[in-house]
Amino acid sequence: MTAKDRAGREDRGDWADREDPFTVHRGLLFTVAYEMLGSAADAEDVLQDSWLRWAGADRAEVRDPRSYLVRVVTRQSLNRLRTLTRSREEYVGEWLPEPLLTSPDVAEDVELAESVSMAVLTVLETLGPTERAVFVLREVFDLPYGEIAEAVGKPAATVRQIARRAREHVAARRPRVRVSRAEQQAVVERFLRALRTGRVQELLDLMAPDVVMITDGGGVVAAGLTPFHGAGAVARILARAHQVTGVFEPRPVLLNGAPAVRLDFDGEPGAIGLTVADGRITGLYVVRNPHKLTRLDEPSELAR
Repeated sequence: MTAKDRAGREDRGDWADREDPFTVHRGLLFTVAYEMLGSAADAEDVLQDSWLRWAGADRAEVRDPRSYLVRVVTRQSLNRLRTLTRSREEYVGEWLPEPLLTSPDVAEDVELAESVSMAVLTVLETLGPTERAVFVLREVFDLPYGEIAEAVGKPAATVRQIARRAREHVAARRPRVRVSRAEQQAVVERFLRALRTGRVQELLDLMAPDVVMITDGGGVVAAGLTPFHGAGAVARILARAHQVTGVFEPRPVLLNGAPAVRLDFDGEPGAIGLTVADGRITGLYVVRNPHKLTRLDEPSELAR
């Protein structure tokens, strides 16, 4: 390949050169951006902006490319997150993260799988931009406080305080019971059978009494504007969906590192993430906004 060809590929943002640090760490960088933004589309935009900054950097001045790139991606993610705040406040109905198709490798990395779960990403939406960045970099990627301080532009002592507050905030709201992939898979299989029959009692038997279902249609397709609470309400809504939809095809997938359900409503895609405790479903995250479902057939780049 000529120098001209290489330059052309870099100009197009082609990261095919696997020796380039950006390519080597691309999975990590995508995961940082996705966990901060909850959107693969926005994460990709952040990576593109970060690549341009990396391409223009003086490589001789970069001692640790990985830390440098994480810092750049964090800053770009913070900038984008702050601009997204208003649009998410004006979002029609409940806002849920964009579900991503994941490989078994992601599911086997327990900490990564939990950090990108629909439940945890939904909790992260309740943090401010800086709190979210600090939490992700410290709790998920175990970066030193000094590096995080550089990334978010705060003193290390302040970052420690932010990290403590964010950790307490998330701990109070995230699912308290961690289940194995096998247990989650077993519940998903039972849930699939119940969905296919549409029988209220079968669905009811799977639901915890205080189950919560959040649906995200983004104002584009029909969805609840507020969460649904209680086993009876959730079971009846799911059974009704089976009755009123012409073609209703649920099937198992791995989404965000956990067994989940993909649905097709008369050819329109949908995705359901679940939280499970004691063999019952405690939370359902139903994404129907088509703008968030364009990657259901593409394995994601999530990695640490």
